Amino acid sequence: MPTMRTQIHASGNDDRWFLCHGDDAADVFVFHEPNGPSGGLPSRIELTTFLASGNGSPEHRALLTMIGSLVEAGHAGSAPPVRGPEPGAAGAESTPGDATASI
Repeated sequence: MPTMRTQIHASGNDDRWFLCHGDDAADVFVFHEPNGPSGGLPSRIELTTFLASGNGSPEHRALLTMIGSLVEAGHAGSAPPVRGPEPGAAGAESTPGDATASI
């Protein structure tokens, strides 16, 4: 199976970043294609390395947005999220005779 890729971001100077995965499902990485005039070489960046950089670049934010949209799509049509008690709600009271332990 060939490497599958989805464009994450294209910069104003024509650099492009892609989210890719190879034959193995665990082989997920970011591929950077620099613009021609820059003379740079295409590079493979391991996903963990790319995400750990946390540099706030447009391509980094675009990947995080893409991941967030997958999470939102996964929850479409599912049950509403479980929430805790309402603020100010009284806690459960012990039954008379129950032992109360303090730590």
